[in-house]
Amino acid sequence: METKVYNQKGEESSKMKLPETMFGLHWNADLVHQVISSISSNKRANTADTKGRGEVQGGGRKPWKQKGTGRARHGSSRSPIWKGGGITHGPTVERNYKKKINKKMMAKALFTIFSKKFKSGDILFIDKITLAGIKTKKAAEITSALSKIKGFEKMARTKGNNSLIAIPEKSEVILKSFKNIPSVYLERAQNLNPLEVLNYKYLILVEPEKCLKFFETKITK
Repeated sequence: METKVYNQKGEESSKMKLPETMFGLHWNADLVHQVISSISSNKRANTADTKGRGEVQGGGRKPWKQKGTGRARHGSSRSPIWKGGGITHGPTVERNYKKKINKKMMAKALFTIFSKKFKSGDILFIDKITLAGIKTKKAAEITSALSKIKGFEKMARTKGNNSLIAIPEKSEVILKSFKNIPSVYLERAQNLNPLEVLNYKYLILVEPEKCLKFFETKITK
């Protein structure tokens, strides 16, 4: 399996071989759905909290006597069937939404998405990104140049989750240069997860050989 590698000007610079274990997998919707659901659940902020009848203020006195009124008997005005009463089976901060994700499942789901995007022509390999200083204008020029590559014309759009750029090492110059481009998001290759990759139309791997080494560690761990 071979692919083209481009430079930041959008020109073809070389070719490289890709491992079948990362870019040649068949689509597995069940696996991807299970992993994505687990990641989303783990990101969920447990802030919703309701009060039961024992936590609502007031309601100590019996609303009316047990017999002789012709009305239904009630022991407290803080019963769940009363307005202002407690909530039955409502959400509480004690609920745990965390789900365990097997490392091998996470890795395979990520590579399954890689394979899907590669077959769809939505992965771009860039040999390197070089910037002299923190300049959003220069970063925008790179994005514009890459959008001229066939199949990546939509990279020129400035709205929506357009492009995810994966870099092998942290670079403040690159991160801050692309920060003000709303349609582009940068992440270190070792931190990529299936949910992030699915959220973006294009995946751009910078210095792909180094990135692939990080991905290999996900298999060997």
